[in-house]
Amino acid sequence: MTDSEDLLQKVSDISTDSEFFSPVPKGYKKGKTRYVFVMGTVMSGLGKGIFSSCLAKLLQDKGLKVAPIKLEGYLNVDSGTLNPFRHGEVFVLDDGMECDMDLGTYERILDQDLSRANFATSGQIFSSILHKERHGDYLGRDVQMIPHVTGEVKLKLRQLAADSDADVVFVEIGGTVGDLENAYYIEATREMAYEEGPNSSCFVALTYILEPPTLGEQKSKAAQLGIKQLMQLGIQPQIIACRASNPVSEKARQKISVYSNVPFERVISLPDSASIYMIPAMLRDNGLDFEVLRLLKIEDRINLRHERKAWAQWCDFTDKIDAKDYQITIGITGKYTSVRDSYASIINALEHAGIALGCDVKIEWIETTTITDDNAAENLNDVDGIIVPGGFGTRGAEGKIACIKYAKENNLPFLGLCFGFQMAVIEFARNVCSLKKANSTEIKPECPEPVIDILPEQKKIEGLGGNMRLGGRDIELKRRTLAWKLFGKTDSVRMRFRHRYEVDPRYIECMEKAGLVFSGKAPNQPIMQILEIPSHRFFIATQAHPCLTSRPLRPQPIFVGLVAAAMQRHYPQDKLSDPVKATQKVCNRPG
Repeated sequence: MTDSEDLLQKVSDISTDSEFFSPVPKGYKKGKTRYVFVMGTVMSGLGKGIFSSCLAKLLQDKGLKVAPIKLEGYLNVDSGTLNPFRHGEVFVLDDGMECDMDLGTYERILDQDLSRANFATSGQIFSSILHKERHGDYLGRDVQMIPHVTGEVKLKLRQLAADSDADVVFVEIGGTVGDLENAYYIEATREMAYEEGPNSSCFVALTYILEPPTLGEQKSKAAQLGIKQLMQLGIQPQIIACRASNPVSEKARQKISVYSNVPFERVISLPDSASIYMIPAMLRDNGLDFEVLRLLKIEDRINLRHERKAWAQWCDFTDKIDAKDYQITIGITGKYTSVRDSYASIINALEHAGIALGCDVKIEWIETTTITDDNAAENLNDVDGIIVPGGFGTRGAEGKIACIKYAKENNLPFLGLCFGFQMAVIEFARNVCSLKKANSTEIKPECPEPVIDILPEQKKIEGLGGNMRLGGRDIELKRRTLAWKLFGKTDSVRMRFRHRYEVDPRYIECMEKAGLVFSGKAPNQPIMQILEIPSHRFFIATQAHPCLTSRPLRPQPIFVGLVAAAMQRHYPQDKLSDPVKATQKVCNRPG
């Protein structure tokens, strides 16, 4: 047994006689998995998730298996109850985990479906520890931040490594080094590198280079102090990525190199980019992928043939970003429009669809709180299509209904998502089925015609979030409908959900007789999940959030259809393909 293996055995022991404690899961193979720890200094919001996912993609392209994980300091058990104004959108994974929007970045860049194993919060960590303490799992030891809390973090990372069989686990710590709630995460990574042994870990510090307009030059002092704080915690970064508005000067990089003991070639400049999809090339040009391979000593695991093929496909995609012959405007009619991160996945899905169709998709943000039937035309006059997105609560709901009514009556391409689906049902019930008092019990609990309501089996479930439909669900598609054609004439499709209210089954027949088609439903249940109006240019809505599964190389068909319909409306003289043909071509669906 080597010294490092002996150490790992010692730290796995739970004993009141030893200070070593670091649980190791069954099946964990020491030395199989390496770790890249990504941390931020100076300020949050530098793009640690983007950087980490892009670097992971470069290793993935080389044939390595990668697994990301985001460690969040807040005490919430998940992100489900966070206000979009506070923390951006809630990204829902297929297994129903409500998590940070960075998980969406990882899924898109790596083209992977992640799970709850790829996300941890302080709330999860502490809950697990308290559960174990109550069950006597610590054998009478006093439970402390070190070694028990840090041990739980290391267990989480090693469990992910064992379950995913990854060559490299990418660990992103949210916030910044100076945050109190991150101290134990950082300590856990230091311990992890020590226990796993030499060449097991690579520490990356993402920092920011200031460039005050009044001075006209870049200043690295704030970055230096942030890195110093990291080093004081026992972490010696091996790579420093310098974020800035403009390319970081050689002089600034030299200062940081000398100050931090990091070789100059591993202090890289990462200026703002027009598209996050250009960042893998930026990192590749800096040789960062091979620097990581050398630091971790896993050069022998790469597959250059796999890399050539994967990189060629990625470059084919990025080459299309600036090669756009058309331009349209899509209006996003919501109530969180002042915070763009609230709709991050929608923005990305539109970008993917636009790139695939050679179209620059501009977004017009339309706050629905003050929109009525009287001023809807004024607010929607300049857009080529609209999306009515998800949301909770009553504010802005009537404005969304007014927008849907305008789109329906003026043949304006429309896509409703989740709450947007529910508002489309209400609009149709009121204005076509003459159910003038139709509403949702979320908006008006005692409304006399609750076309949208919580189903009886859901009412039995207690607790906010407990009665929500969360995660991936199969949708049964009705043949010869728009949805069926967009998805390649398949009878079933899987999408992700996050909602509580449904179409009340009592009103389905009435609306179908009036011309509304429910083209997607839950298998073997009267739960409607997709609706459309066949006589309209493009009018479709879904209870799901299809934007969550849109990928750069695999754009989401419903979003491709919306953009194609908007292009056809904006450029009638060009005789562009209809939404179905355009979607089938782009998404490689059968004709």
